[in-house]
Amino acid sequence: MPRILVITPVLHIAGVPEVLESAGEVTYLDDPEPSEVIGQISSYDAIFTNPNKSRVYIGEEILSAGNLKAICTASTGTNHIDKKAAAARNITVLSLTEQREVINRISSTAELAFALTMAQLRKVLWSHAGALEGEWDYTHYIGRQLNSLTVGVIGYGRLGSLYAGYCRAFGAQVLVYDPYKKVDRADISQLATIEELFERSDVISIHVHVSPETTNMIHAASFARMKKDVLLINTARGEIINESDLVGFLKNNPEARAGVDVLADEIKNRLNSPLLDYAKSGRQVVITQHIGGMTREAQEIAYGHAARMLHSFLRGSANPV
Repeated sequence: MPRILVITPVLHIAGVPEVLESAGEVTYLDDPEPSEVIGQISSYDAIFTNPNKSRVYIGEEILSAGNLKAICTASTGTNHIDKKAAAARNITVLSLTEQREVINRISSTAELAFALTMAQLRKVLWSHAGALEGEWDYTHYIGRQLNSLTVGVIGYGRLGSLYAGYCRAFGAQVLVYDPYKKVDRADISQLATIEELFERSDVISIHVHVSPETTNMIHAASFARMKKDVLLINTARGEIINESDLVGFLKNNPEARAGVDVLADEIKNRLNSPLLDYAKSGRQVVITQHIGGMTREAQEIAYGHAARMLHSFLRGSANPV
């Protein structure tokens, strides 16, 4: 019977343990150290993971210690896996990246991007903290009204188009930059250059996959074009923004804000993030712990489908059970 090592919490997700256990003998390690995985991996055929709750980068060090047949990740992103190293060892990587029918049912990350937008525009966290301290003075928390603002959306795929729709429903003017997708709505404007989006937007939200093209896409020259009170939202991947440049921009522009659900190199090096460090000293940055897809509904859809993909792979079936 195949052996599966699960290195992300799944026991709380309805139906997932049952599917995995029907595929093979399962060991659950909710949040292991990389050394724990390296020490055990030699006796397993597959790893089941998710980058939102794992400190483990599945790279050469782990792959060389085992004889895996498959790596299955309940995510669309795969930057927590060295896919070239896996391919060199004939290890199949199963992900949700191309599972369009499945991921189109998941709106959680777009909803979080909108929640971060509204929380920052209305200074909700800071107002709440003040209330707990006995303060009751609205003058510190005067915010912005979304239907008076221009929102720039970078990336018009599944999540970007959902987020754009939420902002339009609240009356914002919405601009989109995406050289690979055509905007299909008359009430949303598509721009030819990202520079124009930087210059015109009061809010900028990022919805692109991390790749060589998008890594460090937002940097000092980008910030130089933005409004001095811009709100930057990132629920995509931390590597898309140069965090040091963002911190420099925020320091020089006290009315600017950021709301992020991701940090650069968050699996291995998040505690050294300059953005995380800067967020501790003021009221410009809100950070959540990569919770974008972490709703009950999204987990059941994503983890459930990933588990069925792994089951089918290990059992030699063409389609998920």
